[in-house]
Amino acid sequence: MSNHLGWALFLNSGIKNHLVATLGELIGTTMFLFFAFAGTVVANINSPAGEKLTTTGLTTGWNVNKLLFVAFSFGFRLFNPAVTLALLLTGAIGFVRALFLFLAQILGSIAASGLIVGLFPAAANVRTTLSQGLSIPKGLFIEAFLTAELVFTILMLAKEKHKATFIAPVGIGLALFIAELVGVYWTGGSLNPARSLGPSIVTWTWDRNHWIYWLGPALGSLVAVAFYALIKALEYELANPGQDSDSAAALDRERAVRMRQEVVRRRVMGAMGYDVGEMRSGGSGEFERLGRCEMGLVKDGVLYARDGGGGRDSLGGRRDSLGGREAASGVGGEKAGAYVAGHGRGGSRSGVYTAGGGSAPHVGPLGTAIRDSGESVR
Repeated sequence: MSNHLGWALFLNSGIKNHLVATLGELIGTTMFLFFAFAGTVVANINSPAGEKLTTTGLTTGWNVNKLLFVAFSFGFRLFNPAVTLALLLTGAIGFVRALFLFLAQILGSIAASGLIVGLFPAAANVRTTLSQGLSIPKGLFIEAFLTAELVFTILMLAKEKHKATFIAPVGIGLALFIAELVGVYWTGGSLNPARSLGPSIVTWTWDRNHWIYWLGPALGSLVAVAFYALIKALEYELANPGQDSDSAAALDRERAVRMRQEVVRRRVMGAMGYDVGEMRSGGSGEFERLGRCEMGLVKDGVLYARDGGGGRDSLGGRRDSLGGREAASGVGGEKAGAYVAGHGRGGSRSGVYTAGGGSAPHVGPLGTAIRDSGESVR
């Protein structure tokens, strides 16, 4: 009984998860680099220069495509320390997991290089070096730029979850294929510190510019993460709402619930400089408590507030303390989708909305309040 209990505890522990991820990364990296190296060896056998580049690119790109399809069934595999760094910086994996994956990738590269040296002729050379006449800064930039392209593709297709996630390996494979076609002649198309380290260790042949294949991919990974963080901060999902829905006319229900409070508070209240807890009346100077009211649903890309204390609307929303109500159902004869500020008197501003003798601003996309005249309320 104790043995069964111990095994059950192990199966549900974090240690087991780290071991499975590390083992999968070790096997996956070994297979990925073995076939990539083997393709390079074959491409170098009495082939014209153009055919060498195409063969190397196809072997590397479609090799990772195949392996990622296999790996997606039991967890995404990285095969590349630069990708591991990107996922660590974006919070997709923790430091301990990243360390285990990094070690597995290095060991996998060494194992793949050893298999190539043992199976193929001694003349086989799969090390990465700069092309003759290419300066160090140019080589560094090429490695960084191509790695940034690859890592950003991975972040958008594999880390970001959407309806096309299941075919992410195709996009990642194509990105690597294109990068290899561009870079293999000039730098060897490494884009992967482990890919350059393994052959150098096995053959114990070190190029004086080996450091480029570490610094370049690291810089490229940082650039990709920075751009990814920028578009996430700008909420790129809202540029084309509903693109992953079955119907482009409506947002996904779960997504609407997540956006409901966060977007309304930050976009409408925070952008206007008001505290979430309190709001100043622009006309009378009085303070009106917002009471952290629940905002309404997202419909056709528009955020609607729920009921405002003068009665409940058809959405069944909660009440706030402004005393007004949201006329989504046409309550009180007001225009559907409008906010009514109950405390605004004589045209003075109440909270963030102008009463204006009972007229109410429309509610624009993304929670923006707009007057009847079209002027934005700030």
